[in-house]
Amino acid sequence: MTTPRLVLLMLLLNVVTVAGGVGVSYWLLKPGLEGAASSEVAAAEPVEPSEYEFYAIPKVIVSVRGDGREHYFVLDLALQADLSDEPKKFEQAEPLVRNSVVGYLSSLPFDELRGLKISELQERLETILFADFASKNAAVPFKHVLVNKLIVQ
Repeated sequence: MTTPRLVLLMLLLNVVTVAGGVGVSYWLLKPGLEGAASSEVAAAEPVEPSEYEFYAIPKVIVSVRGDGREHYFVLDLALQADLSDEPKKFEQAEPLVRNSVVGYLSSLPFDELRGLKISELQERLETILFADFASKNAAVPFKHVLVNKLIVQ
């Protein structure tokens, strides 16, 4: 046999060996993969999707001192509530929400406020709003606060 034919034969033998190894591995691991997928599906019970209603609170402007100058934060918020038959009174809650958000965020240092992740900011705003509504004996018409837009200047 010539050298090129020998190299081609070895290459072909290697390809067949690798393909066979992949096929055997798949065949051996297939029952384990199917069992894991079926157990995950069985563990996850079907959950009824919830319907929500939202109320937008646009352009909440907050002025924060930092580095010897003023910085401005502009937030667009959305209040999320479960959908119900009776309409929520979001319009009456908007001034209290704006007041609480501006009061809380303006008390934070610029560097801390700038370093917050959106999810952490949402959690803090929810905590502050629920506490503020409770201190004023006001009904909370929402379940979550979402930050739709955040602009820092």
